[in-house]
Amino acid sequence: MSSVEAEDVMSVAATWAAAGEQVAIATVTETWGSSPRPAGSQMAVTKSGRMAGSVSGGCIEGAVADAAMKTIDTGAPQLLDFGITNERAWEVGLACGGKLKVFVEKVS
Repeated sequence: MSSVEAEDVMSVAATWAAAGEQVAIATVTETWGSSPRPAGSQMAVTKSGRMAGSVSGGCIEGAVADAAMKTIDTGAPQLLDFGITNERAWEVGLACGGKLKVFVEKVS
């Protein structure tokens, strides 16, 4: 998974969609406390499992990718809410605890 800028993620997603891939875009909408990626960070996910960009790291990206697959299947957007205490932060990839919200939508 690459850490590309948001504009590049959209470009990659558009290229994949033009090639016939089913694609979802995940965008960090809000952060509190420690978050590896700022609001506006994006990740594109295809039905075939390709990914570009980053919304967090750790198992949060896995959860976002799973949600993206569901959004691709159903067409229904999702707002995901992740929060973690400092004690469990490293387990899920938030370096010092914190919260973030990620909006997932299908590219049409």
